[in-house]
Amino acid sequence: MEREKFERLVDKAYQKIPERFKQKIENTVITVEDYPNHEDLEHLKIRGDTILLGLYRGTPLPQRSVWQVARMPDKIVLFQKSIERICKNEKEIEEKVYEVIQHEIAHYFGLSDREIYKLMGSD
Repeated sequence: MEREKFERLVDKAYQKIPERFKQKIENTVITVEDYPNHEDLEHLKIRGDTILLGLYRGTPLPQRSVWQVARMPDKIVLFQKSIERICKNEKEIEEKVYEVIQHEIAHYFGLSDREIYKLMGSD
């Protein structure tokens, strides 16, 4: 899939996020990369055949302090080639993009993977 089309799916998925959550997201950008870089995999201790579909790079909301000075924007990254690799068609890609955006936004709000999976009913 062309990057531009994938990015439109990302935009569409973000628009589906409930407004009450989007209003609380500040200083955060959503980007698309082909694959995670070596540093991301090392940091998360990912080895072998594990496929990383997305990543939140930043300080979760509950860990922030009013004493923090200006910060670089947090970043939510979706890994296009990883998502395409596990999906069979465009519909599955669209659904997976929405799922990954939800997951990474949950990290922004301070939820752990275990808490996210429990909320999504896949614990």
